[in-house]
Amino acid sequence: MDKKKYLSLVIVLGCLTALGPFSIDMYLPGFTGIAKDLNTTVSNVSLTLSSYFIGISAGQLLYGPLLDRFGRKKPLYIGLLVYILASFACYFVTSIDYFIGLRFIQAVGSCAASVAAMTLVRDLFPVSEIPKVFAKLMLILGLSPMLAPTLGGYITSAFGWHMVFLVLTFMGIGVLLAAKFYLPSNYQPDTTLSLKPKSIITNFIAVLKEPYFYTYAFSGAVAFSGLFTYVASSPIIFMDIFEVDEKVYGWIFALLSISFIGTSQLNSYLLTKYTSEQLINFGLKLQFSISIIFALGVYFDLMINPA
Repeated sequence: MDKKKYLSLVIVLGCLTALGPFSIDMYLPGFTGIAKDLNTTVSNVSLTLSSYFIGISAGQLLYGPLLDRFGRKKPLYIGLLVYILASFACYFVTSIDYFIGLRFIQAVGSCAASVAAMTLVRDLFPVSEIPKVFAKLMLILGLSPMLAPTLGGYITSAFGWHMVFLVLTFMGIGVLLAAKFYLPSNYQPDTTLSLKPKSIITNFIAVLKEPYFYTYAFSGAVAFSGLFTYVASSPIIFMDIFEVDEKVYGWIFALLSISFIGTSQLNSYLLTKYTSEQLINFGLKLQFSISIIFALGVYFDLMINPA
């Protein structure tokens, strides 16, 4: 594979990977404005994040079998089309209930991009190159939480929160066109693969019986639960309690995302010195210790300043 083609593939796969984080983080600076315009509370607006996370979880279970059965591109195109339509509908939303539902649909659509990107890496690159490609995608994934809220803050401040979803709509269109014209597909669909619920459930049960699955799934769940808790609560903490504006919130969120990028790149180096199991064990202990510190901080704050 020549250098130009390699670079174009990594960029397109990076765009597919970044679509989800942009959809999560870009509208966060608009939480206060959304609550005001939809005549609801910021806490209710945070449910749009919860529905998005549920959609991501459901989408991953959906697209795995579809990508194997029908090839990589058709499910990807359909998912991106769903994402584009849901994002465009969010631009016109006037009800928090519809907004929550549309965010779920948007997540199911965007999930096609992230799942397809991970799958296409294995299809398009030799085994020796896969870790390097994943490292580049993780760098893009880490940059997204820095850029998205900052960009979203300026868009919200200048044009209102609705405009964020129009921007996401055009981003979805751009990613769809890039996938159409720049992504080859070397994978032949497995027409013998059954999509009957019984067959799919049987395969899922087989995975659940693997002890290693619980180890890695639990480790990832613990890590991401802390991350998503912060993402969901940060607009309330910074904009409602500390009363910062949309632009400042975007920069705060971006600065705090630097640690995500730094540790993801540090991880590549540490893997040359330690095993994955050792790093996971250390990471869980570190996260547990920090969680205890936060819990003690909240406890003593409540003791000193009872509600």
